[in-house]
Amino acid sequence: MSSTDNLSRSKRLPKLDSEAYEKELRRLQAELVEMQQWVIETGERICIVFEGRDAAGKGSAIKRVTQYLNPRHARVVALPKPTDRESTQWYFQRYIAHLPAAGEIVLFDRSWYNRAGVERVMGFCTPEEYHRFLRQAPEFERMLVDDGIMLLKYWFSVSAEEQEARFRSRSSDPMRRWKLSPMDVESITRWEEYSRAKDAMFAATDTPWARWRTVESEDKKRSRINVINDILHEIPWQRIEPQKIEIPKRPKSNGDDSYERIDRGKYIYVEDVARELEKDRVKAAKKENKKHK
Repeated sequence: MSSTDNLSRSKRLPKLDSEAYEKELRRLQAELVEMQQWVIETGERICIVFEGRDAAGKGSAIKRVTQYLNPRHARVVALPKPTDRESTQWYFQRYIAHLPAAGEIVLFDRSWYNRAGVERVMGFCTPEEYHRFLRQAPEFERMLVDDGIMLLKYWFSVSAEEQEARFRSRSSDPMRRWKLSPMDVESITRWEEYSRAKDAMFAATDTPWARWRTVESEDKKRSRINVINDILHEIPWQRIEPQKIEIPKRPKSNGDDSYERIDRGKYIYVEDVARELEKDRVKAAKKENKKHK
């Protein structure tokens, strides 16, 4: 699908209402928590790959997926540039160490598909390495699936116009400027090259055992709702009744044997700067009341 097609489709869909979004997100996140309990109880292994254009909304979607999950059983993998040693290994080798064990959900914020995208377009791999990857990736994923790992692959699709708008927004936001790298800026001038690389990647790796699932991400709120809903539908989980936990009553002290705290004056406490915020709120309220008198 071209960027024009994406843009025309997005214009037909208004931005998702914030109140409706928050309500549905909360409901879906509650189901994700229940799904994770099923994964833990059954020992299933879930591997979810998030790929797509730069600034397509992968990271924010992953954040909403994992927000309420038990971090002991859910991990986000976002690998940096390979080390000199890793660059001499079999390409898939460093990703294997991060695959899920029993009862785990692993989400790849970019994955082995770096080779089919940025490495191919930016010339970080040779043509031979690139074509070897396209041959090996389907077989690598077949081995994962044959071994019982549930593999989901999501491609976040965004138009060239929306991508550029998000880049400009990041460049002026000090809290998100770290998300904008020289490589991201380069992707603007190489849009068609990335499109060709994505098409070739889909042609070689969209297999019956590991299909690509496209997420329209012109509106980030819609994309988050849609991808979470799809995860919940693609994984054949069942609700497991949680064990009831009885909270015991606190025992009474045993007289002479009761615990006595040491002098709290010996502790070092952090400064209560939050108290000043409350004072400011009270002052503002008093000032507002005087206006109405």
